[in-house]
Amino acid sequence: MADLSKLMKKRLGAPPQLDDTPDNLKAPEVAPAAPAATPRRGEDGRSARRTGRTVQFATRVSEEFDKRFRQVAKRDGLLLAQLLEKSLEAYEKR
Repeated sequence: MADLSKLMKKRLGAPPQLDDTPDNLKAPEVAPAAPAATPRRGEDGRSARRTGRTVQFATRVSEEFDKRFRQVAKRDGLLLAQLLEKSLEAYEKR
């Protein structure tokens, strides 16, 4: 069997004595504070609730279209998918 002891370097030295260590392991754990504010629905195009949408639909659009589409969705408080569905309904009624 190969002797690997030469490859292993001792960098840390001896551990400190128990008396020299802090008492942080005996301190109680404190849960982190809740986030200050959660984003409102439609603020970033996502929603915290289930929508029943499971199929991904991706396409390429111009930057101007993307900007206008997101502005309308945000203005009306809609998910991007909801605005797309409403757009299709309006197109079919026409």
